[in-house]
Amino acid sequence: MMPDYKLIRSKRTTLSVEVDASGHVLVRAPRRMPLFMIEAFLSRRSEWIRNAAEKQRKKAAAAVRVSEKDIDRLRTQAKEILPGRIAFFAGRMGLEPPPFRVTSARTRYGSCSAKNSLSFSLFLMVNSPEAIDYVVVHELAHIRNKNHGPRFWAEVGSVLPDWKARKKTLVMPVLDTDSSHE
Repeated sequence: MMPDYKLIRSKRTTLSVEVDASGHVLVRAPRRMPLFMIEAFLSRRSEWIRNAAEKQRKKAAAAVRVSEKDIDRLRTQAKEILPGRIAFFAGRMGLEPPPFRVTSARTRYGSCSAKNSLSFSLFLMVNSPEAIDYVVVHELAHIRNKNHGPRFWAEVGSVLPDWKARKKTLVMPVLDTDSSHE
């Protein structure tokens, strides 16, 4: 059975399929590729599509939801917790605690600028202290290593040997705009 999908044609040479966070199937195809070739591709990838859609459904069901009224609390919590964690791990890593700011980013937990200023999403605060510490160490490691090469991961691992397990627990909450949940 052919899944429902959205077809996006563009100046590309390859065919791709993805299942987005809401479970919709998105197909990207070259402008002139015949529909029968696209549907044959989808037929060959049908098991992968079903599995990916199920994974997205489970992820959505398990998602942490935050309301608009939670945002101020999370921002305050970030400003209370992060300075101490940054100072602690910067000290362990032989760094001066860099300046940082709290943002409302919803696609990344943290970032390190070219000038070594750190940013952390207020939504990071829905995670465990261990996961928060992983993100802090990850961003501090970018002060010395601007990419995710072997030296970067070696530095993260020297501070947090269990970083992989911590990373797996990270969740980015869903902003719940439905007031019936409040």
